[in-house]
Amino acid sequence: MPKQKDILTTGEVAKICNVAPRTVSKWFDSGQLRGYRIPGSKDRRIPLSSLIRFMKQHNIPLDGLQSGATRVLIVDAESETLQVLNKVLVEQASYEVQIAHGGFAAGVTAEKFRPHVLFVDMHLPDIKGEDIAKLVRGSDDLQMTKVIAMSSKLTDGQAQHLLNNGFDGYLKKPFHVRQVIDAVEDATAIVY
Repeated sequence: MPKQKDILTTGEVAKICNVAPRTVSKWFDSGQLRGYRIPGSKDRRIPLSSLIRFMKQHNIPLDGLQSGATRVLIVDAESETLQVLNKVLVEQASYEVQIAHGGFAAGVTAEKFRPHVLFVDMHLPDIKGEDIAKLVRGSDDLQMTKVIAMSSKLTDGQAQHLLNNGFDGYLKKPFHVRQVIDAVEDATAIVY
């Protein structure tokens, strides 16, 4: 998002706050988030100053405003995988990256960090990858988060099952870094 933009759409506000656009509409309609409607239309517009005030009042991290960087959370029990992905995604793609070694840490980190994309290993020792996807899908604050499964033991049938049950994509280990970047770009592409 260009820094000089003073008026935002509900979709842009949703991306900044990492919530669903309908959540922004509810904030607007209830009067919590100040803005205006375009005359002759139902479209809403939110001044940047109103958004910043709202975010501060509700303790929403302002980092979504200050950097247009895509936020990625990687959940894997293998430290080597986490470190390599973290380094490459930060250096080559300029993403903001957080890592978690298990399901509990993933939940806590996701609530604070509000990632755009969450990569989750399907074979974590403390929780099933499917359960993490269900938790993300059940959270109003994480509705816009795309969940991508990672596994070295994934058949095509299992991959299709994941896509039918709340996952936005999958990667078969071992994978190339370019595949990870492509998965992030595909997941965060906005179609109007």
